Amino acid sequence: MTRCEFFTENERITGFSVSGHSGYAEAGQDIVCAAISAVVTMAEATINDVCGAKAKVRVKDEQARITLTLPASCDEEETVQAVLAGMMVTLISLQEDYPDFIEVLEV
Repeated sequence: MTRCEFFTENERITGFSVSGHSGYAEAGQDIVCAAISAVVTMAEATINDVCGAKAKVRVKDEQARITLTLPASCDEEETVQAVLAGMMVTLISLQEDYPDFIEVLEV
């Protein structure tokens, strides 16, 4: 199962961590894993490359984990929050469709 955690502080999403393998199908055939990867990649690229938020990104391949942490403030805060909220809504929708393979939490 893939675990998606969104970190919040005072109603602000401060980052996320996505870890694990969904286990829906074999590597290369896993549509759940592919969807999650696409959502995570789009969010990280938009936050850092488009908005220039300079979020800290850590990837641990051996744990199949990516963690993104926002700085205390950023110039495009409203846009960054919209991207993270959209990411969360998309992952929750995937969770509703594939509840045995993805878990989304707000922590």
